[in-house]
Amino acid sequence: MVTEMDPAAVAEPTELAIDLCAVTLRRGTTTTLGPLSWQVRRGERWVVLGHNGSGKTSLARLITLYEHPTTGSTTVLGETLGRTDVRALRTRVGFVSAAFVDLVRPSLTCSDVVVCALNAALEPWWHTYSEEDRKHAAQCLEAVGLGEFAHRTFGSLSSGERQRVQLARALMVDPELLVLDEPCAGLDLAGREQLVADLDAMDGGRGRTLVLVTHHVEEIPTTFTNVLLLRQGEVVAAGPLESVLTSAHLSVSAGIDLSLDHRHGRWSAVAAPVQYRQ
Repeated sequence: MVTEMDPAAVAEPTELAIDLCAVTLRRGTTTTLGPLSWQVRRGERWVVLGHNGSGKTSLARLITLYEHPTTGSTTVLGETLGRTDVRALRTRVGFVSAAFVDLVRPSLTCSDVVVCALNAALEPWWHTYSEEDRKHAAQCLEAVGLGEFAHRTFGSLSSGERQRVQLARALMVDPELLVLDEPCAGLDLAGREQLVADLDAMDGGRGRTLVLVTHHVEEIPTTFTNVLLLRQGEVVAAGPLESVLTSAHLSVSAGIDLSLDHRHGRWSAVAAPVQYRQ
């Protein structure tokens, strides 16, 4: 295992959106994550890369407060798990996951899907929503290019449109931290590129902290600044994209010899050529 961290000085706690210290996550006798330490400053945009089984989803669930560490400490937005009310803290954290789509009733309108985020609900009849709430939901749909979709049913949308509605839902609560767990899974090329463009255009100077979890370097938006590479639940390398995302580090993370390319602000990777003997 290669472990490299950014040599920059450790940030003060008040500057941190995420602070993991010697964290492990175990299921039975299997360790799915860690030991791992990781700091994310407020306003940074991180990509978490790794192959299947590397611990990416476990990490995403940990920093979105749906898992507690087996050992170590997890602090999110200045609040430490085990010492805070996670129900209140979750209102400050947005979570976009491809798995969420299967939980939504197809006959719900896009407006309903988005506005229900105010109460972390899946159905609109459990709570009462004001006209202002509905206007805000429409604005969130507009922000992801779906302003005309408020009354469309969720089940009538393409995969890419459903993911963008989910992104609008996350924006509904104006989260300080937004975590996206493989949001491009299952999307075609056009859907992927639209979602990447949405992430690039997000915030407008608000300084929201973003964490994108993905398998693929091709999904990294141009505005993201840092990368965390995982392998078997541990850190391979972490720090600024331009210095840490290298062919060598990516190859260790993926477990295959890869060649990395960077053009026009976007990344791509292919397996290095294999030399065959005659």
